Amino acid sequence: MKILVCISNVPDTTTKIKFLNNNTTFDSAGVQWIINPWDELALTRAIELKEAHAGAIENITVVNIGPPTTEPTIRKALAIGADNAIRINLDPKDAYSVALQLSEIIKKDSFDIILCGIESSDYNGTSVGGMLSELLDYPSVSAVSFIDIDGDQLKLKREIDGGQEIIGISTPFIGIVQKGIAKDARIPNMRGIMMAKTKPLQVVEPVSTDLYTDFVSFDYPKAKAACKKVDPENVKELVNLLHNEAKVI
Repeated sequence: MKILVCISNVPDTTTKIKFLNNNTTFDSAGVQWIINPWDELALTRAIELKEAHAGAIENITVVNIGPPTTEPTIRKALAIGADNAIRINLDPKDAYSVALQLSEIIKKDSFDIILCGIESSDYNGTSVGGMLSELLDYPSVSAVSFIDIDGDQLKLKREIDGGQEIIGISTPFIGIVQKGIAKDARIPNMRGIMMAKTKPLQVVEPVSTDLYTDFVSFDYPKAKAACKKVDPENVKELVNLLHNEAKVI
């Protein structure tokens, strides 16, 4: 079997976000870029499957849609343990166009398992996995928290209200994963970093597609109110603030 893991290049979650041109353009200056956390966990689980089932997984490929500046992130995925990588040379602007570009790659090379994070930590769109399933006419399972090989099928688990859902599915399929798919993301070691320099990274030009959505502007979240301190002996005032201002009691 061959696994394809779709990875996004996103700002580090500790990055202080800034905008330009009257809050219409994201300011990328000085931003530290990382693999989208959900995608990184999906990659980790793919590697665990390859290690646990000798010979069952032939190859793990990562694919990213982005300009040349995303290649350090792709190389990190190779250092973690992916065998090869594909970069679609396009600055992603729209969920549909991203899904369409990915579908064209999958059509050219028959992957058995396609994994993608449930969302990206920058735009939180949660759309690409479902769109990809429709474009390819592949079955998909969302919110996957566990995946393993079970004979000639894959066994998946999903967290649902009041319990857990266990699903058996044949390949090819698309798994849209959430946190829990792997305990911790893998950290590349020195050997992996050195090997990543020589692993193949294929650059593919995008197919032509329309854009159906556009970001008009961005807004910062409202600033938090100043912290109020109450004398520990003044219980009446504390109750009044919690009841009438914070409205939590």
